[in-house]
Amino acid sequence: MKIASVIACAALALGASAVASADEFTKEDLARWQEQFDGVVKEGRALWTDAKLGKNGVVCAQCHPNAANTHPETYPKFQKQLGKVANFWEMVNWCIRNPLEGDELAADDPKMTALLTYATWERRGVKLEPGKH
Repeated sequence: MKIASVIACAALALGASAVASADEFTKEDLARWQEQFDGVVKEGRALWTDAKLGKNGVVCAQCHPNAANTHPETYPKFQKQLGKVANFWEMVNWCIRNPLEGDELAADDPKMTALLTYATWERRGVKLEPGKH
């Protein structure tokens, strides 16, 4: 019984040290990740102003220049247009379907990721307030 306890403690200690090392990264990692993030923000900005996202020439920036009045920091929240508590990507799709008259994007579509990343980046520094109107 005592040996089993020692083995269990050793296994936990080894597991804890593996978890701690999983969070370690280099300056090169940070630079590479920042570069990738910045690229997605740039792609999102391009999509935000691209008439090809919809079918009628309307772009996100016409109603939301620089992602103004999108408030990604308040999602999830009840969204009147959708009639339910929704995530930000669902509201972006509502805008794509309705004002832009386009085809909605899957939640994991790289274009959706770019749009969400750009809008959230524009609101950087704003406190998270899910559910706020």
